[in-house]
Amino acid sequence: MPSLFEPIAYGGIQASNRVVMAPLTRGRATSGHVPTELMIDYYRQRAGAGLIVTEGTGISREGLGWPHAPGLWTDAMVEAWKPVTAAVHDAGGRIVAQIWHMGRLARPDVTGLAPLSSSATRAPYHKPDEPNPYAEARAATLDDIQRAVDDYGTAATAAITAGFDGVQLHGANGYLIDQFLRDNTNLRDDDYGGSPENRIRFMTEAVARVVEAIGAGRTGIRLSPNGETQGADDSNPEAVFVPAARALADLGIAFLELRELSPGSTFGASDVPKLSPRIREVFAGPLILNQEYSVATAQAALDSGVADAIAFGRPFIANPDLVDRLRRGAALAEDDQKTWYTPGAEGYTDYPALETADA
Repeated sequence: MPSLFEPIAYGGIQASNRVVMAPLTRGRATSGHVPTELMIDYYRQRAGAGLIVTEGTGISREGLGWPHAPGLWTDAMVEAWKPVTAAVHDAGGRIVAQIWHMGRLARPDVTGLAPLSSSATRAPYHKPDEPNPYAEARAATLDDIQRAVDDYGTAATAAITAGFDGVQLHGANGYLIDQFLRDNTNLRDDDYGGSPENRIRFMTEAVARVVEAIGAGRTGIRLSPNGETQGADDSNPEAVFVPAARALADLGIAFLELRELSPGSTFGASDVPKLSPRIREVFAGPLILNQEYSVATAQAALDSGVADAIAFGRPFIANPDLVDRLRRGAALAEDDQKTWYTPGAEGYTDYPALETADA
C-alpha cells in the first residue's frame, strides 16, 4: 500500500504526496471579496502539501455570504488570485479552488440579497443569545437552478484563468449542494426533490457543467455524508450519498473528498456511521478522507484501501510546514482560535516553520 508521502495523480493533477490541505475559511480577503497580497504568503508557506484546496471561494454575489471570504466572479478577483497560484507553483505545490455557493447560509447582511435554497427553509444559528443572521431562503425556481449550475461552470473557468490546477465544488457542510441532497432541507416535489435520484440531480448537473467547462481531470467535489452540519441532515444518508458517489464516478471526476464526523470529533461530532467504506465500493477514483487524522490513522486508512489520500485542516493553520513535520514525527504547534478569522498577519502568516521555530 502507498505511503502518505508518495506521489499521487488526481486526474490531470500530479501531487508530490498524499497529504491534502483541506479548505479553511480565514477571512483575509477585502470586503469586496478580492484576494489580498497577504494570501500570497499564506498559501506559498503551505505549498508542501501535495494538494492545497483553497478556502471556500464564492461563485456569485448571491452565493457568498461570509464576510471577507474571496470570490471568483469578477475580473479583479481573478487577477488577484493569479499571484497566489503562481507563488504556490513556484514553491513546487499544486492548488485547486474550492468553489462555493452557500445557499440558505448566505447572510443577507453580506450579500444584500435574499438567500436561495432547495426549499423555503431557514438555517439555525449556533449562538442562541444572538439574533439569527440567516433569513428564510426562497425555494429555487428551475431558472434559478440553471443559473446556479452555470455559475459553477463560469467560476471553474475563471479558476483556470487565475492559474489554479483545478477546482473542488463545495458539496458539504450544509451549503447549497448539500441542501439539495438532504431530506430535511430539500422539501421539493419536482424533479429535484423527493427520491434520492432526484435529490442528487442538482449536484450531478453542477459537476457535469464544471466538467464541461474545464475537464473531468481537473474537477473534484467535497461531501459530508454522515451526520448533521449547520442544520442540514438526512434520515437515510446511505440511500442518497452512495448513489451520489456512483454518479460522480460515472462523470470520471479527478477526486472525491469526504469530511466524515465521528463521535469524538472536536469540530462537529456524530454517531452516524461513516460511509466511506460503502462509497469506496462505487467510487474507484482518488478518495480523500478528512477529519482529525494523525499520521498513524492516516496511514491505516491508506493501508485499508478505503482512502487514497488524507486531508488535514486545522493542523495547517499553525504548521505551514505540516508535511515536513508529519514526515519527521515532529511536534505540531498549536493554533490560536481567536485569530482564525481576524484581519492581518497575526495567526495567519506569522506561524514559523520548524527550523525557524528551533532557531
